[in-house]
Amino acid sequence: MGPADLLELYWSFVKIGFTSFGGFSMIPLISSEMSAHHWMTAEEISDLVAIAEMTPGPLGLNCATFAGMRAAWLPGAVAANLGALTPTFTLGALAAVFFERFKDSRHLGQIMVGVRPACIGLIAGAALTLSMTNYAEGGAVHLPSLCLGALDAFLLMKLKVRIPKVIGLSAALGLLLFGVLGL
Repeated sequence: MGPADLLELYWSFVKIGFTSFGGFSMIPLISSEMSAHHWMTAEEISDLVAIAEMTPGPLGLNCATFAGMRAAWLPGAVAANLGALTPTFTLGALAAVFFERFKDSRHLGQIMVGVRPACIGLIAGAALTLSMTNYAEGGAVHLPSLCLGALDAFLLMKLKVRIPKVIGLSAALGLLLFGVLGL
């Protein structure tokens, strides 16, 4: 991958950063960019999100790091991270300058009332896309994966088990169910 390709990777993450609001809302945009440029497959994107979610740090930067590494190794990771950070730095600097002036603005409050549901819609869309990759196999529902996902949701929401423990348990069950038992 040459300098022009690295610039394209950088620019892709600048667009992702400026058109999403971080975290899970970045996933559909990352998926779209990675697929459009043929840098990653849908399955690789699903793996990227899983790895990025279980590693320490912000999800968007973790995704940028892994996507950049996949596309162009270390130079790609640097380009993707710089691209992901450019919007944050730019908007953060602008917000710091204008925050005092607009903090009590009725219009800003109205804008946020519209932005919040959009973020929820982006997260729901990403969850649906990831569900199709993780819970379906050959056009049919993969029951063991669905059961593992339901168990994880129960542990997290009902029993309030901490995320690292759920990830560790899921990894162990994945190895047992899909590796040893071959489900």
